Parts: sequence; structure tokens; C-alpha cells
Amino acid sequence: MLRFLSSRFPTEKLNFDCLVNEKQVPIHKMTWGYYTGGLVLFFFVVQVITGLLLLLYYQATVSDAYVSVKTIMDNVEGGALIRNMHIWSSSLMIFFALVHLLTTFSMKAFAPPREITWIAGVCLLFITFVFGFTGYLLPWNQLSVNATKVLLQSIDQVGAMLPVQLAQIPEFVKQLLQGGDVIGQATLSRFFALHVVVLPALLLGILTIHLLSVQLHGMSQGVDVPASKSEKFFPVAVSRDIQLWSIALLILYVLAQCLPFDAFISFPLLAPYDPFGATPVGIKPEWYFYFIYYPLELLPFWLVLVILAVVSAVLFLTPWIFQKTSRRILSAIAIMAAGYLLVISIFGQSIYNFFRGGQG
Repeated sequence: MLRFLSSRFPTEKLNFDCLVNEKQVPIHKMTWGYYTGGLVLFFFVVQVITGLLLLLYYQATVSDAYVSVKTIMDNVEGGALIRNMHIWSSSLMIFFALVHLLTTFSMKAFAPPREITWIAGVCLLFITFVFGFTGYLLPWNQLSVNATKVLLQSIDQVGAMLPVQLAQIPEFVKQLLQGGDVIGQATLSRFFALHVVVLPALLLGILTIHLLSVQLHGMSQGVDVPASKSEKFFPVAVSRDIQLWSIALLILYVLAQCLPFDAFISFPLLAPYDPFGATPVGIKPEWYFYFIYYPLELLPFWLVLVILAVVSAVLFLTPWIFQKTSRRILSAIAIMAAGYLLVISIFGQSIYNFFRGGQG
């Protein structure tokens, strides 16, 4: 284990020359893939900055959460822009995290000695999804609370499928998140603490390992035939990153200013949460959960759970499972995965209506 760690974190390279001056970026047809990780980092920074600004006015109580969000949107100068940037950047962060995962997979960037880089990246992807899950509840409206109820109820379904000894684990997780028998102040407080304290600290720690590993080992080869050309990481590649981030910031600003994310959601779903009211029609999670939401609606729960567990295990064990797989096959797998994510995200409701209509 010590030999493995020492080869994956060569301390002799912990100097400015090795980390910056001597680092090269290969130039080939997949060079663009090296910049997808930088976009994820950029949108995370936007999340941190806009989130801190929102904290100046947000109140994490069931009586004031909705009112404080409405105050931010209607009465605070620039508040609507900041919140829209926060919401849009969260979706863009998850989108580019998925793109980054698929491109690094197809480029075989997990090959030795980059196993820890890959595993840390997968952990960061999972944390990013949990960020979306916990942040969804904070506005405390009809959509957020009822959608969170559905997600928490799915944890009960997991427990019902497990043996008695293991069934207590999902119940413990649900109680830990919910904080009581029903969703209430304890739930909001715990989701708020996870969203603004626990997850950022966890993400920063793993992100440090991920970025340090990338710098220590440099950019992966990326293609079967080693690139004949390369460019210096600093200042050439760094300047390209900054240019790309500037374009991303402009696009994000235009989206936040001209197309509020809430414009895609019907108003009744955005009304204040009524604990005595009926669950509104049209409750769904955010788009980045569609890949599991629609299968859960159409397939047996146990089957979706097994598939999800297998895919998660494969992701973590990718450096060993696909160690001898060619990049051509890896690219084909990545394209199929991307195709599924795109189809289920764009046409998921149509597919659901088609199969449900056929059953009717």
C-alpha cells in the first residue's frame, strides 16, 4: 500500500518547476477534453461566491425560508440575478461534471498511475449530485418539499428490500436526513448544514487530492498514438482556461439575466409549501436526476436499484475493470452513456407517456 501511494503521489515532484513550468498539454483531436474539468471548477467557484451572497439574506426556517427567497428575488438589488446565476451554475456544473467524466473515461485517463485521480473524481461527481439534492429543499416551496418527500420515501423502499439486519441502515439514513417522522424544521436545518458546511468541506478536501494528483502526473496521453505536439501548461493552457471561463461567465450572465430558471416551472409548484394541501400535479426532481427518476417510474424498483449499484461499483473500479480495454471501445461506451443521458433528459416525459399510455 505504501509503495502504491508513493508512486501515485511522488513527493519529489512537489516543486514549482514540476507542477507548473515543466507541465505540458498534448495537442491532438481530444485536447478539448482537458478543459472540461476546468469548467466544472469554474462553475463550482461561481456556486461558492453566489451562495455566500445569498446567505446574507436567506433564513433557514420553515416560516421564513420562502419569504427570504422571495425577498431576494423581489426586493434585494441584484438579488434575482445572483440567485439565477446560482441555479443556472448548479445545473451547468453537473452537466460539465458528466461531460468531464465521459471524456476522461474515453481518453483512458484512469490508467496507472492515475487511479486515485479517477476515484477522487467519481467521489466529486457523487458529492455534486448530493449538492443538488440538498439545495433543492432550501426554497421551501411546493415543488422542493414534495420532491424531497419522494426522494426520502425511496430510501424506505430500499430498506423494504433488504434483510432485517441491513434494513436498519436505510432507515437510519432517512432519519438522519429528515430529523423526525415528517419533513419539517429539523429537515430544513440538516439539509442547510449539509449544503453550506459539510459538503463544501468534503468537496474541497477531495478536490485538493484530485487537482494535486493531476498536477503531479500531468495530462494523460488521451489517444492511442502519442501526440507529436504539445503546449506548455503555463501560460498557454492556463490562458486558454481563462478565456473559456470568460465566455462561460458571459453565457451564464445572459442566461441569469434573460431566462430565469424558474421560468421553466409552473407557478403552483413554486407557491409556499402547504403541509395540509394535496401534492401538486407535475412534481419531478431536477433534470439531472431524470436518468434514475424515469426508470423508477417504468421499471421495478429492485431492478433499478441493482443497476444503480452495479454502475456505481463499476465507476469506482474502472481503473482495474477497463485496464486493458482499448480507447476505441471506451469511446463507444462513453457515447452510449451520453446518448442515454441526453435522451432520458430531453425525451424522458414522452417516453414515460408512451409506455404508460400503452399500458392504459
